[in-house]
Amino acid sequence: VMQRPSRSTAGLLSAVLASMLAMRGVSGFMYTGTARLLHSSAKFTAPRVSSLGRLRPATAAKGFNPLPQFSRPASSQTCSPSMVASDPTTIELTAPIFDKYELVKEDMVEEYGAKVVLFKHKKTGAEVMSVSVPDENKVFGITFRTPPNDSTGVPHILEHSVLCGSRKYPLKEPFVELLKGSMNTFLNAFTYPDRTCYPVASQNLKDFYNLINVYLDSVLHPTLTPWTLKQEGWHYEVEDKKEPLTYKGVVFNEMKGVYSSPDAVHGRACQQALFPDNTYGVDSGGDPTVIPELTFDQFSGFHTKFYHPSNSRIYFYGDDNVAARLELLETYLEEFDALPEAPKESQVEWQKKRDTPWEIEQVYPAGADGKPLMTVNWLINDKTLEPQEELALDVLDDLLMGTPVAPLYKTLRESGLGESVLS
Repeated sequence: VMQRPSRSTAGLLSAVLASMLAMRGVSGFMYTGTARLLHSSAKFTAPRVSSLGRLRPATAAKGFNPLPQFSRPASSQTCSPSMVASDPTTIELTAPIFDKYELVKEDMVEEYGAKVVLFKHKKTGAEVMSVSVPDENKVFGITFRTPPNDSTGVPHILEHSVLCGSRKYPLKEPFVELLKGSMNTFLNAFTYPDRTCYPVASQNLKDFYNLINVYLDSVLHPTLTPWTLKQEGWHYEVEDKKEPLTYKGVVFNEMKGVYSSPDAVHGRACQQALFPDNTYGVDSGGDPTVIPELTFDQFSGFHTKFYHPSNSRIYFYGDDNVAARLELLETYLEEFDALPEAPKESQVEWQKKRDTPWEIEQVYPAGADGKPLMTVNWLINDKTLEPQEELALDVLDDLLMGTPVAPLYKTLRESGLGESVLS
């Protein structure tokens, strides 16, 4: 497994591209890879050999229900600049709104015809990346770094809960209602082991800005109540008065399903064994045996601590006006003051490598035809890799495991150690 925490501009651009790829069905929070051999005999299993592919996040990127727009138009104060497509090569940062932001860096990505400008909001310190490109499919996203310290699933439950009504949109299930009228091309939310992302996309400009309004109000001013936690997290339920109380809840039920998969249980065990000392050593999605330990104070406190502009990264992509983007954003950011300690408190520390190998054993429910799984994992780095090193590891992964005729893949497949190789 290759650790890749980053606060660089390149890292922020990677987050943009990752979110855009997620909209096309690709997701991942760090790099790892596996070649798994399954054997029909319960007495023998072959090792799982490490390479470098995608490791899916602890919570599958299913997120909440698709999130359509509210029918209300965008307010005039958010759209004073001309709402027309702009030439990405000729952005003039002269509008009064630019006084609210510090220009950190700008560049032209010739391969994509994209003008990329990185801003820092002067009042809150929020990082904002504006990507101007001749693409009518406009994308917005806000991401908060949300590392949990236990497996109660609080980041996952919050991801669901903030989308259940907010200060400006106090409906019980606003997005269910809005599903009927949106022209979005993508709306969802993702919980990763170390961050929570809220991306949205639309080809219609008014629809796009309406959706941004809903997203920003939802994440910054959600209606969080004890009932929200009970509905989305966990609560007691009586199915039969003669039977004991049972646990129910949207996330609780979802994670029960996740934990019924041997592959999911095995993957989590490997990840948590590799990262015992940081946030990757717990399950951000929630362990069903631990979720009922989450209290409302912990739930609301997590939002207060991490869902702040100072702990966010925000991006825009598309052909809309840059000043209009920032004016819309300012209507939300202006309410907040800076929290300089927020990025430090959410920082994920490097996991130090061990000097000697170790092993763990985990039992999972299986029927008579259950197959044992075995993996061998390596933690590759405990400090930042140079871009050339990351590229070299990616190339090595492709050479060894990228195709059925790749040498390591072929050797494992033909070894007879297991029934199949999963990479």
